Amino acid sequence: MRHLNTFARLVGMAAFLAAAGPEVQAAPAPALVAPKLAGTEAMIDPGGAYWAKAKPVVVEVLSQMVTTPSAPTPKVQKMTVRAVHNERYVSFLLEWDDSTKSDRLVSDQFGDQVAVELPVSYDKDNPPNPMMGAPDNWVDIMQWRAAFQRDIDAGVPGVRDFYPNAHSDLYPDKVLLPTDARSYMGAMAVESPMPHATRSPVLDHMAGGFGSLTVKPDQLVSGKGVWHNGKWRVVICRPMAPAGNLDPKLVAGGDTLVAFAVWDGGGHEVGARKGWADWVPLQLSK
Repeated sequence: MRHLNTFARLVGMAAFLAAAGPEVQAAPAPALVAPKLAGTEAMIDPGGAYWAKAKPVVVEVLSQMVTTPSAPTPKVQKMTVRAVHNERYVSFLLEWDDSTKSDRLVSDQFGDQVAVELPVSYDKDNPPNPMMGAPDNWVDIMQWRAAFQRDIDAGVPGVRDFYPNAHSDLYPDKVLLPTDARSYMGAMAVESPMPHATRSPVLDHMAGGFGSLTVKPDQLVSGKGVWHNGKWRVVICRPMAPAGNLDPKLVAGGDTLVAFAVWDGGGHEVGARKGWADWVPLQLSK
């Protein structure tokens, strides 16, 4: 059954691409080469001098049209990506134009986001589906969120920061036992990581196909994003050595693939409504 599900996904995707024609075809990007740097620290500074040593690669962004919700044209048309490593960490710098800085989540307002995807196990003859992998070919997805970055930089906002005219007589947690008040706490009650304060603006996930995206219990990724003059510069950094069997194993001198996704919150992109970039060869210099 697992192989049939994988086959059905791939056939469905191939049929979609064939029907859609050249509008969804992206020119193959050149290999992304990550030079080896000295040191052992995580490299998360978007303005770090070490990025000058990495050759930029421009990737074309396509619209996600395989599943709903979708949009015919992505708000972000292209991104420039760089990569570096120091044998302990690998870091990616992603840059794209965005005239609106969207880092507040209020009602129908969404946040800017970007993600880096790596195969958990790389086989050049059997690459994972770039659309979140497959049940027998998992991927690792590291997603940076502008709203998380804002909370880290400026502090976690309160209700009145978003709704200055809001008024509440009493909150359930003030009069009920914690176990009883929990049902009134929304996402926190179901153990969602989204409403919790984080030390990193990047969430590490695993995925084995559509609808399978799951936040990993151990969060070892880091990063930082800076918006200036209508442009985002975001770094996503992860350890090269795997901490578990659903982490990619990256070694100096090795090859793998990397793919990307980007959301323009100001353009109402959220969830499956996003732009994505296909697999790019990734070379980790020795």
